[in-house]
Amino acid sequence: MAKKDEEFEAALVGKKIPYLTLDNKWHKLFTQLNGTPEVKKCAEELNELLKRQGKLNAELKEIRALKKKLMGEVMPLARKLEQDPDRMTVRKMDEMTRLIEDCNDKIDTCKEELAELPREMDAVNRQLMLFTMNVCYQKLQSNTTDIEQIAEWISKMRTELKKNVVRKQEMEIENQKLYSYMHAIFGPDVINIFDMKYVPETKKPAAKGKPEKEQQTSEPEENRQEQKVKPQNQSEDNQDEEDRKVKIW
Repeated sequence: MAKKDEEFEAALVGKKIPYLTLDNKWHKLFTQLNGTPEVKKCAEELNELLKRQGKLNAELKEIRALKKKLMGEVMPLARKLEQDPDRMTVRKMDEMTRLIEDCNDKIDTCKEELAELPREMDAVNRQLMLFTMNVCYQKLQSNTTDIEQIAEWISKMRTELKKNVVRKQEMEIENQKLYSYMHAIFGPDVINIFDMKYVPETKKPAAKGKPEKEQQTSEPEENRQEQKVKPQNQSEDNQDEEDRKVKIW
């Protein structure tokens, strides 16, 4: 016996296990796990024992009902024999007695088999649980291995994705610089000359710890500040011009 089988056996000591083939949860797991031939065979054996138990209980109920009916018919015959013991009544009484004894024998046989069945069913059910535990153990180990491999793959893909995002940003910045340089020389014709599919957007490298969106929102603010400064400079130039005119005059 393997070490795991011994551990499973020890785990079942003192446990009251319900009949697995009557458990809906077990059936769902059994369908998902695609149980081994041993599990299927053991489950079929347990089902046969359960059917036998049900059949014996039904037979016992029928035999007891028949015996009750026969006992009901015997009482009038017994009284009749006391009053007028004719041959036909005696013969009928003998037949009834034989049938009742036959019922008693069948009842005893059913009771004996019904007394033995639970022990057989528990043994088969216990073996089925051991097979089920083995299947579950193997599936848990297999799933755990796959989960770890998938988690490792996801981690690698995340790292690769981050690297590619940085490469993409660097190439976009490089394209913008090249475009700006050529545009200064050739003007709008640069798009046709270099077969460009789009005009590169002006982008700056994202500062460490500063999201790209913040950087984008900060640029318009700088432009607005520059626009505010320009009118002041223009007004100062205009004032200097006026002062020169006054001196000349």
